[in-house]
Amino acid sequence: MLSQKKYVVLSLELHLFFARIMKEHALFLEAGFTPKNADYAKRADGFKVKFETLLFNVVNLSNGLIRPNVLASGEIVTDFTLGAEIKTQNFTGIPINQNITRMEAKLYSDYNASVTQKLVADVKKINNEAKVLIDGLITFKQDVLNGMLSCNMFTVNYPLLIEHILREAHLYRNYVEYIEQGVDIDSMDAKQTELFWDNIMLEHALFIRGLLDPSENGLIQTSNDFAFEYGKLLQSTEQATDATIASITDITLKQTMKYRDFKQAGTIGIAECKIRSIILPLLADHVLREANHYIRLLRMS
Repeated sequence: MLSQKKYVVLSLELHLFFARIMKEHALFLEAGFTPKNADYAKRADGFKVKFETLLFNVVNLSNGLIRPNVLASGEIVTDFTLGAEIKTQNFTGIPINQNITRMEAKLYSDYNASVTQKLVADVKKINNEAKVLIDGLITFKQDVLNGMLSCNMFTVNYPLLIEHILREAHLYRNYVEYIEQGVDIDSMDAKQTELFWDNIMLEHALFIRGLLDPSENGLIQTSNDFAFEYGKLLQSTEQATDATIASITDITLKQTMKYRDFKQAGTIGIAECKIRSIILPLLADHVLREANHYIRLLRMS
């Protein structure tokens, strides 16, 4: 079982990463609908607002409690997140609560931070609210995917991207449930974790490749190379034994750090209007944060 402090810390860290990811998924969905599906855009915006509220409440409870390695990882916010939000809001007209990002940038760690019974109760309430919200967003994403696959709906998002963000939502939902059951999500099976995130990284490369302007030949080729490398890592990890998984993890960490650097350069290039693409600045920062998150998980293995 988890100690009360570990329960609180794991819960808050999970939401700081994933609630932001979910609110951005909602925004990307909203931005991708056509005028015919204005009702879907409105529903997506509703989820964005609800996850912003959840994230705001989490941030307000988090000071002093988040571990230094999580704060330093770049998975909560990066140096580029606020600027990406400002640009994305300007491009889409979709409001983004940038105050949350400013608050997150000021979070700090304190080893002496105490956990009260009220805090435990507040976190349990947030976890329960999160489960309901995530379930709703999963249903919404599945509805969008079904509409696309039956050719009853058009959006500018790939069907694979909808499947991709569905898998991330299911993972988030499962992790909230695990914590509520007293499971230490820091100690999840390394092989299964790597299989999940290797596939996410591979698909990021495919999305980047497909959203770059056709004239960006060098970046398209690099994206293709990363997709190929993660495909090989998936095969190696599938075949790994308890005796060999550590060496695969080391290779994966080195590869993901290179990938992180590529994503960071892309985030900067898109922000500075030096890369031709149809990639929203916040999407570039979003996939960078996911790489940062994966790097932290790999370092913990």
